[in-house]
Amino acid sequence: MDIDMILLETEERMGKSVDYLQREFRGMRTGRASTALLEYVKVEYYGSPVDLRELAAVSVSEATQLLVKPFDPSAKGEIAKAIEKSGLGLNPMVEGSQIRVNVPAPSAERRKQLATQVKKLAEESRVAVRNERRDANKAIDAALADTKVKLSEDDAKRAREEVDRITKEVTTRIDDMAAKKVSEIEEI
Repeated sequence: MDIDMILLETEERMGKSVDYLQREFRGMRTGRASTALLEYVKVEYYGSPVDLRELAAVSVSEATQLLVKPFDPSAKGEIAKAIEKSGLGLNPMVEGSQIRVNVPAPSAERRKQLATQVKKLAEESRVAVRNERRDANKAIDAALADTKVKLSEDDAKRAREEVDRITKEVTTRIDDMAAKKVSEIEEI
């Protein structure tokens, strides 16, 4: 495998770690209503678990309130139960053919827990990025040892430096995302 492919794959896999972290952060509750809170809530629909976003349109009606409009009105009871059981601490209210969900501001203790959870998720992402760095360096070493690939020591050194640069860049992005999310959570 040539150096360009190793660098490209490394950057792509590190990007996937960042994307995963962004999805996790979107689903975390702050004091503000966000449709991402409910996107992946599993609803028991005709005997199988289905994501809420496939069964209903979720919108923000007010700063602290979500409005869920089921595509199939007969599913509103199951949707309300799923939101209650989701562990998000939300209490849905069924109103006619739609469901209102108030998003209360988390207590001080809950905000601390959420901030800790954000930091833990960020650290897990940093570990995944460092593992990708290690794998890339191993692939560079393997390419250097392979006689079929004409790779000089200088090229290998430059490739390792590029991997380190990418790693630092991605890690900084993760740190910035985590700091932003923690400040969102701590904001009342």
